[in-house]
Amino acid sequence: MAAASSTDVIVLAVGVIAAAVYLFRDQLFNKDSKSKTPVSGSKSSAADNGSANPRDFVAKMKAGNKRLVIFYGSQTGTAEEYAIRIAKEAKSKFGLGSLVCDPEEYDFENLDTIPEDSCAVFVMATYGEGEPTDNAVQLMQNLADPSFEFSKGGRRLDGLKYVVFGLGNRTYEHFNVISKQTDEHLSSMGAHRIGELGIGDDDKSMEEDYLEWKDGMWEAFAREMGVEEGQGADSPDFAVSELTDANPEKVYHGELSARALTRSKGIHDAKNPFPARIKVSRELFSKSGERNCVHVELDIEGSGITYQHGDHVGVWPSNADIEVARLLCALGLYEKRDTVVGIESLDPALAKVPFPVPTTYDAVLRHYLDISAVAGRQMLNALAKFAPSPAAEEFLRKLGSSKDEFHAVVTDGCLKLGELLQLAAGDDIKAEPTPENTTKWAIPFDIIVSSISRLQPRYYSISSSPKLYANTIHVTCVVLKYQSIGDRVPERGIFGVGSNFLLSLKFAANGEEVPLSVGSQPATPLYKIEGPRGAHREDSIYKVPVHVRRSTFRLPTNPKSPIIMVGPGTGVAPFRGFIQERVALARRSIEKNGPEALKDWGRISLFYGCRRDDEDFLYRDEWQEYAKELQGKFSMHTALSRQKYRPDGSKIYVQDLIWEDREQIADAILNGKGYIYICGDAKAMSKQVEDVLARILGEGKGGSAEVEGAAEIKLLKERSRLMLDVWS
Repeated sequence: MAAASSTDVIVLAVGVIAAAVYLFRDQLFNKDSKSKTPVSGSKSSAADNGSANPRDFVAKMKAGNKRLVIFYGSQTGTAEEYAIRIAKEAKSKFGLGSLVCDPEEYDFENLDTIPEDSCAVFVMATYGEGEPTDNAVQLMQNLADPSFEFSKGGRRLDGLKYVVFGLGNRTYEHFNVISKQTDEHLSSMGAHRIGELGIGDDDKSMEEDYLEWKDGMWEAFAREMGVEEGQGADSPDFAVSELTDANPEKVYHGELSARALTRSKGIHDAKNPFPARIKVSRELFSKSGERNCVHVELDIEGSGITYQHGDHVGVWPSNADIEVARLLCALGLYEKRDTVVGIESLDPALAKVPFPVPTTYDAVLRHYLDISAVAGRQMLNALAKFAPSPAAEEFLRKLGSSKDEFHAVVTDGCLKLGELLQLAAGDDIKAEPTPENTTKWAIPFDIIVSSISRLQPRYYSISSSPKLYANTIHVTCVVLKYQSIGDRVPERGIFGVGSNFLLSLKFAANGEEVPLSVGSQPATPLYKIEGPRGAHREDSIYKVPVHVRRSTFRLPTNPKSPIIMVGPGTGVAPFRGFIQERVALARRSIEKNGPEALKDWGRISLFYGCRRDDEDFLYRDEWQEYAKELQGKFSMHTALSRQKYRPDGSKIYVQDLIWEDREQIADAILNGKGYIYICGDAKAMSKQVEDVLARILGEGKGGSAEVEGAAEIKLLKERSRLMLDVWS
């Protein structure tokens, strides 16, 4: 290689120096460079916020001039929705700003530094067996822990004003216990509650409970906070604009996440469900008729999703074609259904856009909003302003102002929003909706987005064990179909969204014709099961978006412990997984230790109930095979409520069979340290089973059901030896 000339070296040196001067010109020639403000305001804000503690809610309140901080303990999103509603009402009534907080994102040491002219609101759901929701665990621990101190030292909250609204279900034993505990903890530390403790009961009507509570609460709030109603004003939450230049590839047509839109890989969870292929789908009821129960096997191979026995699978349905068309027609958007819209929050602190955008009118109503739910009363006065006639306006206002009238018409009639708008306008709600037979309402679309909750997944107890089915999740789903009641609304068929969505998938996956009802109409609603952009269909293979939700509903690790399972109807679903779990363990044990390996295993009893053994006996042929593999350790007790009767002609249910087996059960629990599991209906079955168990255990301890039995039930629950997976 030739040596570089002196001229080349000089030229190169000059070039390096010039480049260095250019790169560092601000530092060399601008004395004020260190104090220059960045061009981007958002970057400046980020830098400013970076120096503050992001977990300090009091600092955020002061910085944003917010007089309310609202914490929500929410598992499914309902408590969060009510927290946002309270914030919106505080703004519209009094002009007060609110900071709505997920409690797991904040620290509570400075709860004692909330300004005296401010108020803390707690919207708390009770989850499972009297437990806080996942995001409220730390908050409840801080409030209950006697060693936890606030920033000023000690555990006093004198001067703190607070409001509590609880969400629960009266069919559960620990009804609204978290909201009650929140109130007790705050009060015991010197805080002052404004208004009554709000108690919402989902078994009846959470909405009505909230409406009855809030008026008195706001009156007390105005007095305590020194504010007057009328200082605020109604303002929209969102700005909706129709887009003509949106990139088609970036428009959401029902995709649930950005990864689903781009079909890129990532973790699959509630924020990014996995489109699982339907491997098997079949009818479980023996006799064809009006009742259906479907068994679906979902292929999760390659998804990264894992599950354990007792977990739940969340299935993400869409709304039925007829309900989408109905609301599109009522809003005058039928011809514009595929128009692309952008939606922007006008106050992100109070209202986040609840679904991905840009999207279309059709996608919003089909995939993102729960338009199939019964319409809520609070929205009616707002919608009445846009009525197409004075009669329609009066109709809605009457429903909005009268709880009894609303119950007789909307609740008993199971009216969805689209049907309610049709009924108010005098349209025929039983006819197939078209733009010609449906009166148009001039309701701004932003109000629809604000008023209707996000369409949520439907959860099912997984009916398989990963020990036998590592790559598939089994679902056992009874299809919800019934007739509306009351004489104020035409009688119609009411169809559950999730179960009928799965039924439609079963028909399609097996190439079956959808049964017809009277008038050549489908006996079950039709759905766009191909998914957005046809992503959920590959030839004859259909897919459904799913994710897994963890559960604590688990078998004991020691197989010597006796097990008692109570699961009538589809309540048997998780116990199919439980038995499969034990079968897998039995196979391994016998292979390792020989044919006597199960000798010391505890007794496994399943109490099951259905109507008839030739009609709706779920998985009838499987149980005998499981019993053989478990070498007599597994026994099944079946109540056939419409086949086998008592001598007096009354029906026999699972609780009756439990009483018949009381000696074995008392011995298994009191002496064998056994475990009890109950799955199914919370309103009647679960409570009746617990009552029988209390009687058995009370007598087994030489006492009564009310004293010794109740104490034993409580102790079993505390020690996780009596576990429930129930619903209402």
